[in-house]
Amino acid sequence: MWIPEMNLANSESRARNAAAESPLVRLMAVLLLLMAVALFYVMFRQRPALEPAHVHSQQPEPRAIVARGDLASDEQSQIDLFSEASPSVVHVTSLALRRSRLSLNVTEIPQGTGTGFIWDSEGHIVTNYHVIKDGAGAEVTLSDNTVWRAEIVGRAPDKDLAVLKIEAPSETLRPLALGSSSNLQVGQKVYAIGNPFGLDQTLTTGVISGLGREIQSVTQRPIQGVIQTDAAINPGNSGGPLLDSAGRLIGINTAIYSTSGAYAGIGFAVPVDTVNRIVPQLVAFGAVTRPGLGVQIGTDQLASRVGVPGVIVWEVPPESAAGKAGMTGVQPGQGGRWIIGDVIVGINGVPVTNSTDLFRGLDEHEVGEVVKLKLVNQGKEREQDVVLQPLP
Repeated sequence: MWIPEMNLANSESRARNAAAESPLVRLMAVLLLLMAVALFYVMFRQRPALEPAHVHSQQPEPRAIVARGDLASDEQSQIDLFSEASPSVVHVTSLALRRSRLSLNVTEIPQGTGTGFIWDSEGHIVTNYHVIKDGAGAEVTLSDNTVWRAEIVGRAPDKDLAVLKIEAPSETLRPLALGSSSNLQVGQKVYAIGNPFGLDQTLTTGVISGLGREIQSVTQRPIQGVIQTDAAINPGNSGGPLLDSAGRLIGINTAIYSTSGAYAGIGFAVPVDTVNRIVPQLVAFGAVTRPGLGVQIGTDQLASRVGVPGVIVWEVPPESAAGKAGMTGVQPGQGGRWIIGDVIVGINGVPVTNSTDLFRGLDEHEVGEVVKLKLVNQGKEREQDVVLQPLP
């Protein structure tokens, strides 16, 4: 077949040109695609968000509030009680002295906090002894947030009570009304006001869970007639008032029964009848005139070790109440041994098996009263009247 040379040459030229242009075309296509993607990205980022179709132009309105109506009578009574009693409750901060290692200056630092309440218009404040026992002084914050330097005027460690005094104007002091703890009943409503964990003016409610409880003071002497309550009592509530539904003081919150140190459903309060007997003595004398025999007694561990039931009378000063009654203590024997004298096994007809029993019996009496002791000496029993003396 004849094929013209010109046509063959043109075909070969076009093929070579197409082969040369193919990479360039692909490169340009890729560049155009990248530019289009970049332009789309820029336009998308700068495009304002479209308003959803369901959004209205007017502002949303909250739902209508339903009128509550009157408070329940028990709610209103609790509110009134707190409003009336809280101005009488104070925040107590114990202060400790600290001397700088680099100077002779002595500064006061906060030691611990608790609660107290106003006892009278003269500025006396009642709190727990353990709140201020490690401090050299104290500060009292009233409900109006004014802070007053407090003088510690009296301590009663055996009953975990202390009295402070501030020089605040009498018109700012509102003493709590006193009730009685002698006629309380299990199931009565009670109200505790205090500063748990430093949170001022906190109200908790509950009932009297038990009466006639006994707890140990910081001196290990028993505090009797203690009120048990399920009103929440936490660290910081110590020294605060326990009130009845009439807003009267019926006890001072002093302890909780808990393995963790926080509220566990059982709290204890020193009964107001004990408080009302102790506080006037602290205000007048700075200490409690405790009734006692004037003897030194042996430890319960010693009595248990030698197999003696009761309280061993260790030493009897001649001028003591027991000495004047003819009681005798431990005497030295032959070979370095000791001869046990009188052992107290009863007081006013109540058996005494340990020192707690003895202290409990003595605390029921006043200085000058006569108690009848049941004594055992070398296997012989006798009864002895003793006129109680004041103890330091």
